[in-house]
Amino acid sequence: MKLKTIVEKQGRICKITFNEPKNLNALSAAALNEFHEILSDLEQDDQIGVVIWTGQGKAFIAGADISYMRTMTPQEAAAYAKYTTDLYRRMEEMGKVFIAAVNGFALGGGCEFALACDIRISSSKAKFGLPEVSLGILPGGGGTQRLARLVGQGKARELIFTGELIGAEEAKRIGLVNQVVELENLEEATMELANKILKNSLSAVRYSKESIVTGQELDLPTAITLEKELFALCFATEDQKEGMSAFVEKRKPNYK
Repeated sequence: MKLKTIVEKQGRICKITFNEPKNLNALSAAALNEFHEILSDLEQDDQIGVVIWTGQGKAFIAGADISYMRTMTPQEAAAYAKYTTDLYRRMEEMGKVFIAAVNGFALGGGCEFALACDIRISSSKAKFGLPEVSLGILPGGGGTQRLARLVGQGKARELIFTGELIGAEEAKRIGLVNQVVELENLEEATMELANKILKNSLSAVRYSKESIVTGQELDLPTAITLEKELFALCFATEDQKEGMSAFVEKRKPNYK
């Protein structure tokens, strides 16, 4: 693959950097094609357990490419939205942990991209928002759904209906991001979190993610049944045997 996006694999971590700073890393059709190709590669790589997305320059992703979208027909807009939401769904359904290291502007499609990740760490300089209504459209990459699930209906409606931007500290206060750090510490904080995750059983983390992602779409009794089934599946793994043996033997587990 010849990608503008920078892909760096270091052990069990894959760091992906959006690398079109002149365009504020806008979500163009070409960028989406690259991201789908990258996910196809990651789906085949069992070594990678944590994927970090970040941006080069002033933006994480400052939104979609409006010059590209401006002349779309309704049919073309529907196809574009599907291609985008398919990308985010692939991330949610993949058995890896996705972390958004939000370095700068995460607006529109960039905010939606971050919402599709499992965890968000933000630079103190970052800005978040879904300003689509100011352009005569609504968030079409899952923003109306994921934001409400994450921060609650009231705050989500306020942010979407006004199109206003919020800073990193406000994003943390409402639960949109997990941590806020200074920009120069963003990579270190993200790698520290990734390594905390990687100390654990990746099969257990994978099943936990499946339970959370799938369970939120179910009624509570059905979701509890799913959790029980995934809990039972853990006992068919080598990780469960190693983890519990290590606990009883008072040693650190050696997960494969």
